Amino acid sequence: MKSKILYFGQDFEKEGRLKNIFVSADVAAYSDSSYVIDLLNVEPPDIIIADADFPDTKKFVKNIKSLFENTFVVAFLTGKTDKELLKYSNGLITMDFSDDVIASTIEICLRNQKSQETLYHTNKNLASSLYREKVLYDTSSRFAGSLDKEKLIDVMIEGMDKALSFSLTCTLSFCNPQEPVLILNSLYAISDELLSAIKLRTILNYKTIFDGKTVPYELDADSLKVIKKVKNPSNRFNFTIFQYDNMFATINQGDEFYGCVEIFKDVQFTTDDSTCFQTLARQVSLPLKSAALYQEIKDTNVKLERLEKIKSDFISIVSHELRTPLTSIKNSVDIVLSGKAGELAPNVEKFLSMSKRNISRLSEIINDLLDISKIEAGKMDFNFEPLDINSVIEIVTSSLVNVAKEKDLVLTCHCAAGLPQINGDAKRLEQVLTNLVSNAIKFTPGGKTITITSRLCNAADINKNNQFREELEKLSGDYLLVSVKDEGIGIAANDIPRAFDKFAQIENSLSRKVGGTGLGLPIAKQLLEKHNGLIWCESEVGKGSEFIFALPVKG
Repeated sequence: MKSKILYFGQDFEKEGRLKNIFVSADVAAYSDSSYVIDLLNVEPPDIIIADADFPDTKKFVKNIKSLFENTFVVAFLTGKTDKELLKYSNGLITMDFSDDVIASTIEICLRNQKSQETLYHTNKNLASSLYREKVLYDTSSRFAGSLDKEKLIDVMIEGMDKALSFSLTCTLSFCNPQEPVLILNSLYAISDELLSAIKLRTILNYKTIFDGKTVPYELDADSLKVIKKVKNPSNRFNFTIFQYDNMFATINQGDEFYGCVEIFKDVQFTTDDSTCFQTLARQVSLPLKSAALYQEIKDTNVKLERLEKIKSDFISIVSHELRTPLTSIKNSVDIVLSGKAGELAPNVEKFLSMSKRNISRLSEIINDLLDISKIEAGKMDFNFEPLDINSVIEIVTSSLVNVAKEKDLVLTCHCAAGLPQINGDAKRLEQVLTNLVSNAIKFTPGGKTITITSRLCNAADINKNNQFREELEKLSGDYLLVSVKDEGIGIAANDIPRAFDKFAQIENSLSRKVGGTGLGLPIAKQLLEKHNGLIWCESEVGKGSEFIFALPVKG
């Protein structure tokens, strides 16, 4: 291919000499600077040789270099050196140079120009690649920061706009399968007629994806919801948009179909454009799956919360309804047993005493149900005040020592003297300790001992039980530790964490025999949490259990 050389000037001798030197090149001469500038916009030459002796050359060269930065200009000089002209020239030739030197100089300039052009395009492509890499990275980061499906699709489209500068994108989204949405991001406004054509094209593309198979969702062009986002509404697209170059991709939600996107541009897409487009369409897949799982979890939690409330309300209502007739039955049995209704035969008294014990047991179950529902509903009243934990232990021990004796058990206390006060509700802490001691009495065979202890301990010195290590490591400062230790049946290591679950019953023969609601320990745990305290357990099958709770010292 011939090199194109443009001579700017009016010296026919120089023009003729150039044509003789560059016989194999296409040499054209011009003296009208405006015409040359117009020519450069249409068909730029490989190099311009400007005559330094021509009056318009200096102004011409300045204009050329300001308007066309990458254009090569070589100035012919006549022996004098013009420093200002030198600033805008890529090469210098004087007329006393031989033809060979002139030819070599121009050849070097042409090679330099080619090298600069190659470098320019390489840098341009590199800059474009780096910019797209940044767009992909930024888009990926934004994907990771959202669990909103609609926002994720918007982020994908914004990434495509930044990386590809599209004219129009048509994104079909099944975020809500019952109400699919066609999102149009357009450079210009879209007429109703063009919109109808775009909707039909989108539905056809959608059906084509499944190649004659049953489509996941039915689409109707008349009822398809459309969201239009137009950048420049003052201009309007027409049907020539369909002559633009276009690319198409499916959008998946993990392994499931979610939608599709088609993009139009008024210039041809490159291979890099296609790679970037497909990458963005794939990038959104995993975040969409995460968003779907998150929404599923949210919906499930809402259902669970609703069911939990229904259950709590049911327990509360039933418990209240049971308590009233049960109180009446208990009072009636007490009156009959007292002999006020007449003398009782021994067998009758025996059966009534059995009824009284079971009435008391049923009352305890109802009270547990009411307590747990009150705590969970935040309706349990607390009266916090400074108190001595040993006085609470003394009250509970006094009330249960005879119960322990009836089972041939010894109930003892080892309480440290001079313990600091805590801020708590004495009635609720008595309830906690009563539950723990009552459990110990239930699950300890006769002839054994149950020991209650109290002591002051810093959180750093508390033995970090492996099964409760995470909770224990959160404690800091001084605590009062109260423990109830028995010599009962013990609890298997894998069952210990379940001991504080609602309605949990540890499976063994004795637990089935003594029965219960399984609410004593959960109630104790929640009451202690209201005191900013913590409860845990240490146990070994056949060797007994120790339940310990910690209460922060009053500051």
